[in-house]
Amino acid sequence: MEAPLRILIADDHAILRAGLKAILSMEPDLAVVGEAGDGAEALRLTRELAPELVLLDLHMPNMNGLTALGMLREQFPQVKVLVLTSMEDEAYMFRVIEAGGAGYVLKRAADEELLAAIREVRMGGSFVRPAIARSLAQDYLQRMETGDQDRDAYERLTPREQEVLGHVARGLTNQQIADSLVISVRTVETHRAHVMDKLGLKGRAELVAYAMRKGYLA
Repeated sequence: MEAPLRILIADDHAILRAGLKAILSMEPDLAVVGEAGDGAEALRLTRELAPELVLLDLHMPNMNGLTALGMLREQFPQVKVLVLTSMEDEAYMFRVIEAGGAGYVLKRAADEELLAAIREVRMGGSFVRPAIARSLAQDYLQRMETGDQDRDAYERLTPREQEVLGHVARGLTNQQIADSLVISVRTVETHRAHVMDKLGLKGRAELVAYAMRKGYLA
């Protein structure tokens, strides 16, 4: 049996942390290994407890969530970070994904989406709400029109790279893509890297936006 996913909860509200811990502790494949009340403590506990996933609030004392997210991704690139917040500002959604966040879950929808988001991230995917995807697409297209982004290089992709792009856009994990195409996960990762390089994309945020423009997420 696969070991439970090790999770660190970082939120400055103790009651919320307790509620999240109670929910997650009921799942046999998940294990809460620690709780942090601010961004600085989240970094320290990540170093000490080696979680595989950090649930991170955006607004916390001593160090805000976006700063903590950037430092977590820089210092612990193997750790996934899933933002959990009450903010619905599209600008923050974009910044979270651009900073390397694996997803963005609203606190008001946590009871419906959090477990699904965690398991999606565990499988190597990202949790992107439709509203976020639309925002990313609009931002990307605007930069295309102003010349800040290279023009399409889609024709430079090999047929297999185009297949991988389509699967990624539909939200499939690397393992699911590998199973579908009957190739190894490492090969999927290589194709994804080539797609990003050929299309001049800097992260998953731009990949999702590009995929929407090509019609994969219509």
